[in-house]
Amino acid sequence: MTADEPGVPGRGAASAGPASEPGATGAGAGDDDRGTPDAADPADAAAGPPGDPADAAPAAGDLAGPFAEGAGDPDDEPDPSALRIEELILGSERQYTPFQAARAAGVSMELASRFWRAMGFADVGQARALTEADVLALRRLSGLVEAGLLSETMAVQVARSTGQTTARLADWQIDSFLMGLTEPPEPGMTRNEVTFPLVQLLLPELEEFLVYVWRRQLAAATGRVVQAQDDEEMVNRRQAIGFADLVGFTRLTRRLEDEELGELVEAFETTSADLVAAHGGRLIKALGDEILYVAEDAGTAAEIGLRLIETMANDATMPELRVGIAFGTMTTRMGDVFGNTVNLASRLTSIAPKDTVLVDGALRAELTASGAAPESEKESEDLSGYRFALQPLYQRPVRGLGVVEPWLLRRRGTGG
Repeated sequence: MTADEPGVPGRGAASAGPASEPGATGAGAGDDDRGTPDAADPADAAAGPPGDPADAAPAAGDLAGPFAEGAGDPDDEPDPSALRIEELILGSERQYTPFQAARAAGVSMELASRFWRAMGFADVGQARALTEADVLALRRLSGLVEAGLLSETMAVQVARSTGQTTARLADWQIDSFLMGLTEPPEPGMTRNEVTFPLVQLLLPELEEFLVYVWRRQLAAATGRVVQAQDDEEMVNRRQAIGFADLVGFTRLTRRLEDEELGELVEAFETTSADLVAAHGGRLIKALGDEILYVAEDAGTAAEIGLRLIETMANDATMPELRVGIAFGTMTTRMGDVFGNTVNLASRLTSIAPKDTVLVDGALRAELTASGAAPESEKESEDLSGYRFALQPLYQRPVRGLGVVEPWLLRRRGTGG
């Protein structure tokens, strides 16, 4: 099943966004922020120290977005054991209402609500649900805006991208540790007695590892920017884009139990991510039965596509796979890619036969120009020095993209 099939927008076990078209999820991440007024004057916040009785009932105009009055019940207290674990993770206890937190950070409720909403958190109304760490985060992010290092829109985008990425990361980690969090090592132990010491041990290690990986990824991303020839190349880059899609995934969802389906998706995503990274590509996103990757050159993208087919074909538990690769200009936003080249790669995937890789004419031209494939299979006397074989298929109209001539990609020596 490909992303082009009608009626399945945003499908997948781990969709990174609400897009229905592959490659469209990165655009306009801050669109819902357009038209929102700039941060209000500090006078928006009433005078008086946090905790003043007046804070409990601010004027209706001071509350915006997810902090709207009535969104939460301040008397609805969470379970004490859950609070204990929350305080361990956050490093401080709940003490501020949203209004108090915004005032303590020196920002307007308008800006505070935008940051909170962008990070993906639910309404809390007038409950004392925020901590000193929330105040510090608001102060830091707004400080970047005040210093002119980030525009307000960009600061909201930073909050949104960080929130979406870490939300998925946290869910993955909790899923991984679920057995340890729920299975008591000794009979009679409560879940809280199991969870608290485990989180206590894991938290500092996971935090250090997260910072390490983030710095590594930031260094790699910064290197790509520095090496770009100009700004235009950085924003609208010519790269290879590949889709890999499991065949018959919809039928599998009806036949397999939920746990079996989850294991299959996890195996597919894990194997694909490892292959893409090992051979020099970058995994952009995984959508359950489909992955999207990019590579700087055509040869790398072609090698990854063929490796994916070969690896999955050797796994008896995995369905057939089909891959589509296109080469051209694409736009990057918020870690995602989109444009006609992305759409073309998706269309090629949808028409590819099982266990095959289809490429477009531009990628074929890149392969021949680099010497990885011959200009013509029939006219080349010696084919031994080429890595890939390319076979032209019938031209066909592709919705929204005109007439396309796909090429069947094979590894040299496998029937090419």
